Amino acid sequence: MGINERKEREKEVLQKSILTAAREVFLEKGFDQTSIRSIAQRIEYSPTTIYLYYKDKDAILYALHTEGFYLLGSKMEVLNSVENPLERVKAMGRVYIQFAMEHPDYYDLMFVQKSPMNKLDEDHDVWKEGQTTFDGLKFTVHQCMEQGYLRFSDVEAGSYLLWATLHGMCNLYDRGRCKVLDEEKSEQIVDLAFAEFLKMLDAFGN
Repeated sequence: MGINERKEREKEVLQKSILTAAREVFLEKGFDQTSIRSIAQRIEYSPTTIYLYYKDKDAILYALHTEGFYLLGSKMEVLNSVENPLERVKAMGRVYIQFAMEHPDYYDLMFVQKSPMNKLDEDHDVWKEGQTTFDGLKFTVHQCMEQGYLRFSDVEAGSYLLWATLHGMCNLYDRGRCKVLDEEKSEQIVDLAFAEFLKMLDAFGN
Protein backbone atom coordinates (compact mmCIF):
# COMPACT_ATOMS: atom_id res chain seq x y z
CA MET A 1 0.00 0.00 0.00
CA GLY A 2 1.38 3.40 -1.02
CA ILE A 3 1.66 6.45 1.23
CA ASN A 4 -1.27 8.22 -0.42
CA GLU A 5 -3.50 5.15 -0.11
CA ARG A 6 -2.54 4.77 3.54
CA LYS A 7 -3.37 8.42 4.22
CA GLU A 8 -6.74 8.10 2.52
CA ARG A 9 -7.56 5.01 4.54
CA GLU A 10 -6.55 6.77 7.76
CA LYS A 11 -8.84 9.67 6.84
CA GLU A 12 -11.74 7.31 6.21
CA VAL A 13 -11.18 5.57 9.54
CA LEU A 14 -11.08 8.86 11.41
CA GLN A 15 -14.16 10.16 9.63
CA LYS A 16 -16.07 7.01 10.58
CA SER A 17 -14.84 7.39 14.15
CA ILE A 18 -16.14 10.96 14.26
CA LEU A 19 -19.54 9.90 13.00
CA THR A 20 -19.71 6.95 15.40
CA ALA A 21 -18.86 9.24 18.32
CA ALA A 22 -21.44 11.78 17.16
CA ARG A 23 -24.09 9.06 16.97
CA GLU A 24 -23.25 7.85 20.47
CA VAL A 25 -23.35 11.35 21.96
CA PHE A 26 -26.56 12.22 20.15
CA LEU A 27 -28.33 9.04 21.22
CA GLU A 28 -27.13 9.38 24.79
CA LYS A 29 -27.58 13.11 25.36
CA GLY A 30 -29.92 14.36 22.66
CA PHE A 31 -29.70 17.24 20.21
CA ASP A 32 -28.99 20.14 22.57
CA GLN A 33 -26.12 18.42 24.36
CA THR A 34 -24.39 17.27 21.18
CA SER A 35 -21.54 19.59 20.28
CA ILE A 36 -18.28 19.51 18.36
CA ARG A 37 -16.45 19.56 21.67
CA SER A 38 -18.41 16.64 23.13
CA ILE A 39 -17.77 14.60 19.99
CA ALA A 40 -14.06 15.45 20.05
CA GLN A 41 -13.81 14.41 23.69
CA ARG A 42 -15.40 11.06 22.88
CA ILE A 43 -12.69 10.18 20.34
CA GLU A 44 -9.94 12.00 22.27
CA TYR A 45 -9.12 14.44 19.49
CA SER A 46 -9.19 18.22 19.43
CA PRO A 47 -12.26 20.01 18.05
CA THR A 48 -9.99 21.37 15.31
CA THR A 49 -9.61 17.84 13.95
CA ILE A 50 -13.40 17.50 13.64
CA TYR A 51 -13.55 20.67 11.55
CA LEU A 52 -11.16 19.13 9.02
CA TYR A 53 -13.93 16.68 8.11
CA TYR A 54 -17.18 18.44 8.95
CA LYS A 55 -17.89 22.12 8.60
CA ASP A 56 -20.01 22.34 11.74
CA LYS A 57 -22.50 20.54 13.96
CA ASP A 58 -25.21 20.82 11.29
CA ALA A 59 -23.05 18.88 8.82
CA ILE A 60 -22.49 16.08 11.33
CA LEU A 61 -26.16 15.86 12.25
CA TYR A 62 -27.03 15.85 8.55
CA ALA A 63 -24.81 12.78 8.13
CA LEU A 64 -26.62 11.10 11.04
CA HIS A 65 -29.99 12.08 9.61
CA THR A 66 -28.95 10.40 6.37
CA GLU A 67 -28.14 7.22 8.30
CA GLY A 68 -31.67 7.33 9.69
CA PHE A 69 -33.14 7.50 6.20
CA TYR A 70 -31.06 4.53 5.08
CA LEU A 71 -32.42 2.59 8.05
CA LEU A 72 -36.01 3.60 7.33
CA GLY A 73 -35.53 2.89 3.63
CA SER A 74 -34.29 -0.64 4.33
CA LYS A 75 -37.46 -1.31 6.32
CA MET A 76 -39.69 0.16 3.61
CA GLU A 77 -37.95 -1.70 0.80
CA VAL A 78 -39.30 -5.09 1.87
CA LEU A 79 -42.84 -3.78 1.29
CA ASN A 80 -42.29 -3.59 -2.47
CA SER A 81 -43.47 -7.19 -2.69
CA VAL A 82 -46.95 -6.24 -1.39
CA GLU A 83 -49.01 -6.22 -4.60
CA ASN A 84 -52.17 -4.52 -3.35
CA PRO A 85 -51.28 -0.80 -3.17
CA LEU A 86 -53.77 -0.03 -0.40
CA GLU A 87 -52.33 -2.78 1.77
CA ARG A 88 -48.87 -1.45 0.93
CA VAL A 89 -49.87 2.05 2.08
CA LYS A 90 -51.15 0.59 5.34
CA ALA A 91 -47.93 -1.39 5.82
CA MET A 92 -45.86 1.70 5.08
CA GLY A 93 -47.77 3.50 7.80
CA ARG A 94 -47.08 0.73 10.30
CA VAL A 95 -43.38 0.75 9.46
CA TYR A 96 -43.23 4.54 9.73
CA ILE A 97 -44.84 4.55 13.18
CA GLN A 98 -42.74 1.64 14.39
CA PHE A 99 -39.59 3.42 13.24
CA ALA A 100 -40.61 6.62 15.04
CA MET A 101 -41.30 4.70 18.26
CA GLU A 102 -38.13 2.58 18.14
CA HIS A 103 -35.75 5.30 16.90
CA PRO A 104 -37.06 8.59 18.33
CA ASP A 105 -33.67 10.31 18.12
CA TYR A 106 -33.16 9.46 14.47
CA TYR A 107 -36.78 10.43 13.79
CA ASP A 108 -36.22 13.75 15.51
CA LEU A 109 -33.29 14.54 13.21
CA MET A 110 -35.08 13.33 10.09
CA PHE A 111 -38.43 15.05 10.52
CA VAL A 112 -38.33 17.58 13.37
CA GLN A 113 -35.00 19.29 13.95
CA LYS A 114 -34.03 22.15 11.66
CA SER A 115 -30.30 21.45 11.97
CA PRO A 116 -29.90 18.97 9.06
CA MET A 117 -31.92 21.26 6.81
CA ASN A 118 -29.62 24.17 7.63
CA LYS A 119 -26.83 22.39 5.77
CA LEU A 120 -29.06 21.92 2.74
CA ASP A 121 -30.07 25.58 2.79
CA GLU A 122 -26.45 26.71 2.95
CA ASP A 123 -25.29 24.37 0.17
CA HIS A 124 -28.44 24.90 -1.94
CA ASP A 125 -28.91 21.14 -2.11
CA VAL A 126 -32.08 19.17 -2.73
CA TRP A 127 -33.31 17.10 0.21
CA LYS A 128 -32.69 13.84 -1.65
CA GLU A 129 -33.28 11.60 1.37
CA GLY A 130 -36.72 13.03 2.03
CA GLN A 131 -37.47 13.19 -1.70
CA THR A 132 -36.74 9.50 -2.19
CA THR A 133 -38.95 8.52 0.73
CA PHE A 134 -41.79 10.78 -0.36
CA ASP A 135 -41.55 9.58 -3.97
CA GLY A 136 -42.03 6.02 -2.74
CA LEU A 137 -45.19 7.07 -0.94
CA LYS A 138 -46.46 9.00 -3.97
CA PHE A 139 -45.89 6.01 -6.24
CA THR A 140 -48.03 3.80 -4.03
CA VAL A 141 -50.71 6.46 -3.52
CA HIS A 142 -50.89 6.95 -7.29
CA GLN A 143 -51.47 3.23 -7.74
CA CYS A 144 -54.22 3.39 -5.10
CA MET A 145 -55.87 6.23 -7.00
CA GLU A 146 -55.64 4.39 -10.32
CA GLN A 147 -57.22 1.26 -8.84
CA GLY A 148 -59.96 3.14 -7.02
CA TYR A 149 -58.76 2.54 -3.47
CA LEU A 150 -58.20 6.23 -2.71
CA ARG A 151 -60.22 9.04 -4.26
CA PHE A 152 -57.71 11.86 -3.96
CA SER A 153 -57.87 14.48 -6.71
CA ASP A 154 -54.14 15.21 -6.46
CA VAL A 155 -51.45 12.62 -5.72
CA GLU A 156 -49.03 15.17 -4.21
CA ALA A 157 -51.62 16.61 -1.85
CA GLY A 158 -53.02 13.20 -0.95
CA SER A 159 -49.57 11.79 -0.19
CA TYR A 160 -48.73 14.84 1.91
CA LEU A 161 -51.97 14.41 3.84
CA LEU A 162 -51.13 10.80 4.71
CA TRP A 163 -47.57 11.70 5.71
CA ALA A 164 -48.64 14.71 7.77
CA THR A 165 -51.27 12.67 9.60
CA LEU A 166 -48.82 9.97 10.66
CA HIS A 167 -46.12 12.51 11.48
CA GLY A 168 -48.52 14.46 13.65
CA MET A 169 -49.49 11.35 15.57
CA CYS A 170 -45.86 10.37 16.17
CA ASN A 171 -44.62 13.85 16.98
CA LEU A 172 -47.41 14.68 19.43
CA TYR A 173 -46.71 11.44 21.27
CA ASP A 174 -42.93 11.90 21.28
CA ARG A 175 -43.21 15.49 22.51
CA GLY A 176 -45.41 14.54 25.42
CA ARG A 177 -48.52 16.28 24.09
CA CYS A 178 -50.71 13.27 24.75
CA LYS A 179 -51.04 14.12 28.44
CA VAL A 180 -54.38 15.78 27.65
CA LEU A 181 -55.83 12.39 26.67
CA ASP A 182 -57.54 9.78 28.77
CA GLU A 183 -54.80 8.40 31.02
CA GLU A 184 -55.77 4.81 30.30
CA LYS A 185 -55.44 5.37 26.55
CA SER A 186 -52.52 7.80 26.34
CA GLU A 187 -49.84 5.09 26.16
CA GLN A 188 -51.63 3.24 23.35
CA ILE A 189 -53.03 6.29 21.60
CA VAL A 190 -50.81 6.05 18.53
CA ASP A 191 -51.85 2.45 17.89
CA LEU A 192 -55.49 3.27 18.59
CA ALA A 193 -55.41 6.30 16.31
CA PHE A 194 -53.68 4.34 13.56
CA ALA A 195 -56.41 1.71 13.71
CA GLU A 196 -58.99 4.47 13.19
CA PHE A 197 -56.86 5.89 10.39
CA LEU A 198 -56.93 2.53 8.59
CA LYS A 199 -60.72 2.46 8.86
CA MET A 200 -60.81 5.89 7.20
CA LEU A 201 -58.62 4.65 4.35
CA ASP A 202 -60.90 1.66 3.78
CA ALA A 203 -63.99 3.86 3.80
CA PHE A 204 -62.43 6.50 1.55
CA GLY A 205 -62.35 4.22 -1.47
CA ASN A 206 -65.95 3.06 -1.08
